[in-house]
Amino acid sequence: MSSGVSTSTDKNIVDRSRGHRNKAVSKAVRATRERLQSSANGSHVFDRDMLGMHINTILQGAAIMPLMVALVTVVGIYVNPDAHLFGWALIMLCLHAVNVFLARRASRQDISAAGIGKWRWRFLAAQVLTGCGWALFALQNCPTCTGDSFYFYKGAVLLFGVSITAMGSFMLRQGLLFGFLPTIGALLLTAILSRHVLDIGLTAMSATALVFFHYIADRLYRTNLTLMSYQSEKDDLIAELEVAKSMSDEARRRAEEANLAKSRFLASMSHELRTPLNAILGFSEVMSSEVLGPLANPTYREYSGDIHRSGQHLLNLINEILDLSRIEAGRYDLSEESLSLLEVAEDCIGMVQLRARGKNITIQSQFETQLPPVWADEKSMRQVMLNLLSNAVKFTPQGGEITVKVGWTAGGGQYVAIKDDGPGIPEDEIPVVLSAFGQGSIAIKSAEQGTGLGLPIVQAILAKHDGQFILRSKLREGTEAIAILPSTRVLQSVPAVAEATAIERRRRSFA
Repeated sequence: MSSGVSTSTDKNIVDRSRGHRNKAVSKAVRATRERLQSSANGSHVFDRDMLGMHINTILQGAAIMPLMVALVTVVGIYVNPDAHLFGWALIMLCLHAVNVFLARRASRQDISAAGIGKWRWRFLAAQVLTGCGWALFALQNCPTCTGDSFYFYKGAVLLFGVSITAMGSFMLRQGLLFGFLPTIGALLLTAILSRHVLDIGLTAMSATALVFFHYIADRLYRTNLTLMSYQSEKDDLIAELEVAKSMSDEARRRAEEANLAKSRFLASMSHELRTPLNAILGFSEVMSSEVLGPLANPTYREYSGDIHRSGQHLLNLINEILDLSRIEAGRYDLSEESLSLLEVAEDCIGMVQLRARGKNITIQSQFETQLPPVWADEKSMRQVMLNLLSNAVKFTPQGGEITVKVGWTAGGGQYVAIKDDGPGIPEDEIPVVLSAFGQGSIAIKSAEQGTGLGLPIVQAILAKHDGQFILRSKLREGTEAIAILPSTRVLQSVPAVAEATAIERRRRSFA
C-alpha cells in the first residue's frame, strides 16, 4: 500500500456478499454428502440420474429402431417373400412408439425419489413388450427356403438386435435381460418342437450373445455409476475448497483490517504522546541543570534527573513504535540519496563510543577501502547501524570487544557486519527476537532491557531497500548481525566474484 493512497481507499473492506455465496456452497456440500451417505453401498443414490440418462438415450435414438426394422423387413422379404414381416414390422413400430411415448412423458415430469422405482418398472415392462416383438420375429420360419440362408439371416438380425438393445438400455439395469428373455424363450420352444440342429444352434448362439452383451451392459452400467460417484465426490471437494478459501479470504481481510487499524492507532497515539513528552523532557532538563536557580533540596534534583531519563526512554520507545507502525501501514517513505556506508559506520561508532568506554568495551573497525557510494536513505541506514551497535554494546560484558566490518558481498553488493562476544542467543530463540516485541531469555534477564522493536525495524528498513538481514548467534560465543544492500543499490557496480573467490571472501568477512 503506497503512501499516496487515501485513508478511505487503503482500508481493507470485508466482502459481506461472500456470506451469501458461502451459504449456497455449504448447502451444495450438505446435499452432496447426504446423497453419498444415504445408502450403505452407495449404488442406489444415482438411480435417478441413471434413469434420466436412459430416458435421454431413448429420445435421442428414437429413429434408430424404425430404420433397423425397415432394413430387416426389406432384407427379409428378399430372402423369404412368403414371410409375414410387414405385420411384424408394424407391431415392432407400435411397441417402439410406446417406449418413446413413455420416455417423453417421463422427461416432462420431475421424478421424485419415491417414484424412481415405479418408472423403472414401467421401462422394464416396455422392454418386455419390445422383447415380445423380437420373439415374434424369432418364430418366423421359411418352409420354401432352400439351404440355410434364412437361419443365417435370422441369426444375424437377432445378434444385431441384441447389440442395439444392449447399447440403448445399459443405463437401465437388467433392461437387456427383460428385453430378450422372451426371444430366448421363443427360440428354445422352437428348438424343442423341431429338434432341428440349426434351431438348437441358433438358440445356443442367441443365449450366448445375450449373456455376453448382458455382461458388457452391466460393466458399462457400473463404469458410469463409478464415474458419477467420482464426479459427485469431486464436486463435493470443490465445494469444500471454495468454502475454505472463502473463509480464509475473509479471515485474512479481517486480520489485515485489524492490523492496519492497530498500526494507525499506534501512529496516532505516538504523535499525541510525543508532544507532552517533549515538554516533560525540556522542563526536567531545566530543573536538573538548575538553569533558573539552585534547588533547595538535592533530592528534587535527583528526581528531576530520573524524570528526564524515564521520559527519554519513553520517547525512544514511542519513536520505535511509530517507525514500526509507519512501516506496517505502508507509510514509511525513503528519502534516498548517494551515501557512503563507511562514513555512516564511522559516525555511528563515534556516537556509541562513549557508552562503550563506560563498559571498557573495545570497538574494532575492519573496513574495505575504496567502497563506492550506495543509493539509500541515510537516516534509515544510520538507524539500522545505531540499533545494531546499541544492541552489541548492551549485551557485551565489561572488557569485551565489538567488531564492525564494512565491505563487498559475493554478489556485488555491500554489507555491514557487527559482531560481539556477549552471551549469545539460543538458536531456537532467534525467530523470537526477530519478531515485533520479541525478546530472548538473555534480554529478559538483562538489566538493560529494551522494547524488542530494534531488530524488526532493522529488518523492515532493509526490506524497503531490497536488502537482507542475517542474524547469527551461538550461546556463550556471541552474536553477529549482518545488514546487506543488494548490488542494485551500489552506484558503481562491480561484477560478482567467481564462486571459489566468493566462498573465500565470505569466510574471511563473516567468520
